[in-house]
Amino acid sequence: MSEQKKFVPFVSSESTMAEFTFRALLIGLIMSVVLGAANAYLGLKAGMTIAATYPAAVIGMALLKIMKGSVLEENIARTVGSIGESVAAGAIFTLPAFFIAGIWPEFYTPGHYVTSTLILISGGILGIMFVALLRRVMVEDVELPFPESVAAAEIHKAGRSGGGGSKFLFGAMIGGAVIKALGEFKFFAVAWEKFVVFTKQTITGTSINGQGGLLLSSPGISPAYMGVGYIIGPKLGALNFSGGLIAWGLLTPIIYYFLGPNIDLTSWANYLMSRDVTLTFEAATAKVSDPAYQMGQIWRFIVKPIAIGGMLMGAGFTLFKMRKSLGAGIARAIGDVKKAVGGANVITNRIERDIKFTWIIAGILAVAVATFCITFFIFETSFIVAFAAATILIILAFFFGAVSGYLVGIMGSSNNPISGLTLTALVVTALILVALGVNGNEGVAAVLGVAAIVCVSAAVAGEMLQDLKAGHILGGTPWKMQIGDIIGVVLAGCVMFGVLIILNQGDIAQGVKEGYEGGFGSKNLSAPQASLMAMLSKGIVGGQMAWPLIIVGMIMGLGFILMQVKSPMLVSVGMYLPLETTFAIFLGGIVKGIVDMFSKRRNHNEAQIARVENTGVLLASGFIAGEALMGLIFALFYFLDIPMLEIFKNPPFAISIIVLIIIGFVLVRFPLKNAGKPDEPAPPKASF
Repeated sequence: MSEQKKFVPFVSSESTMAEFTFRALLIGLIMSVVLGAANAYLGLKAGMTIAATYPAAVIGMALLKIMKGSVLEENIARTVGSIGESVAAGAIFTLPAFFIAGIWPEFYTPGHYVTSTLILISGGILGIMFVALLRRVMVEDVELPFPESVAAAEIHKAGRSGGGGSKFLFGAMIGGAVIKALGEFKFFAVAWEKFVVFTKQTITGTSINGQGGLLLSSPGISPAYMGVGYIIGPKLGALNFSGGLIAWGLLTPIIYYFLGPNIDLTSWANYLMSRDVTLTFEAATAKVSDPAYQMGQIWRFIVKPIAIGGMLMGAGFTLFKMRKSLGAGIARAIGDVKKAVGGANVITNRIERDIKFTWIIAGILAVAVATFCITFFIFETSFIVAFAAATILIILAFFFGAVSGYLVGIMGSSNNPISGLTLTALVVTALILVALGVNGNEGVAAVLGVAAIVCVSAAVAGEMLQDLKAGHILGGTPWKMQIGDIIGVVLAGCVMFGVLIILNQGDIAQGVKEGYEGGFGSKNLSAPQASLMAMLSKGIVGGQMAWPLIIVGMIMGLGFILMQVKSPMLVSVGMYLPLETTFAIFLGGIVKGIVDMFSKRRNHNEAQIARVENTGVLLASGFIAGEALMGLIFALFYFLDIPMLEIFKNPPFAISIIVLIIIGFVLVRFPLKNAGKPDEPAPPKASF
């Protein structure tokens, strides 16, 4: 406690060291867009994102050291660079829901771009304003350890004495990009699947009589998925894969076995032709006769809603487990505002200055007005509903922003349950607006709009507070960091919808060529959180929810909880994702388990374990970022209908196995090789 009272920052408050410079801001803005785009790609495909604080710290430090920049410039670059990930999380959790729910038949129109950009920027600014209001009280709270903030600050301190691991990050980025490109050029098969027949089907006329079997799949050849598995580790990777086994090894085959005699090929063919007008009836019938296609449709229309019910129960259980922290966060928020307001204009110390209180209030009111305009003019609700939506938004965003910051202070932004908070906001908003008489698409749109702004606000608030704590340790100026994040939020908000357009339209175009239904919700862009938001909003407002399947999924989730499964949500997400995705994530977790096993056998001490951990996380993050950025480029190629090079017409899977071995070798060999000597001091440990 006495150490807290005598706190001395790394850079003194009297220092006039360069801080908010153009180069620091520019590096931060570029990282904000790049890391945000990478997380958007990863989140839509795998249903999870990685915290950007650590990669932003390493990249910013590496670039500014070349330019002989100061540690406070590095702090600004990291702060601005990491905020794009929060905007991306809010975007992928909510914006595709407008498309999946049918509110936007076409995802891209100029009007949808304006609406989405307003939502993202409004949510981001609201989160920053609430954090500016609460920063001093929460950052100086001795009960909040801020583990990831401390790690990020230590990275910058270590960098001043010559530390750094940027070569691993950038090297893996290049490797991930090259592997992704070779897969797109059909140098190797990106996946393999085979239907194993147990009971042969017979087709009479246009119906199927009897069918039993299993659809086997390889892990996807993806550095990004293996990187995710490496970061979350073998236990969580196994939980995620267990969901895939339940979906593809139990539910889909057993439903298919009993549903087989009732499959009407004509109806399926007509449905397929309505989605792809280029197909003839004969071609459509031939396609829907394929057992792999039939099982895929059963998984999509029956198993995925069950998984959504499980996710809903998992999110509720996560919030229930955190009920004491959540309650404490809400109670503190009310008292903290009074303290923050009382001292808002008396602080003269550089490291304690926030944005002026009058600007904070003006920013909050501006977001409320923007929300009213979006719901009233764009979504065309009534005046009362628009006013209620704006009021609900401010209340929910404040409480969830404070709670988000409180949870980040305890566990770090990597463990911040943003999707759970957003689900709560969506349900509360939907119930209130339904009570006011909303219905139809405008009601669903209003609910999704408020939930989207709250989601972005809570994500940005948590990330911003984490960076402010790191800045507090380093001696950064709060108001400069807040201004930098406002600029970062505006840029990321303007760009992120474009990233989603490229991914969605690119996958649709690729689907037309390769014979699957692309876009958000497809096998390549599962978007599990957005699908859940769409189903909940339509179910509550429009009465279109598949309640029997959702309830079955919730009961299944309750079963997981009673069995004391560590993360019921992760198992349900695994059910929602394609098996090749969860298999690859599981493989990455196994690789991490192998690294831990060798590290233990070699009797590594604490310092060596920290170096192994840091190197592995940097490599995994690089693989993720490299594949994600190359994936965006190829999505743009598909969108623009640019012909792709095909090295092999039917790429051999043997090469795919070699690629998997190479990725695994890199993730094992280099971290262990970089363990160093036992007597070397421990570096700051990466925390995700």
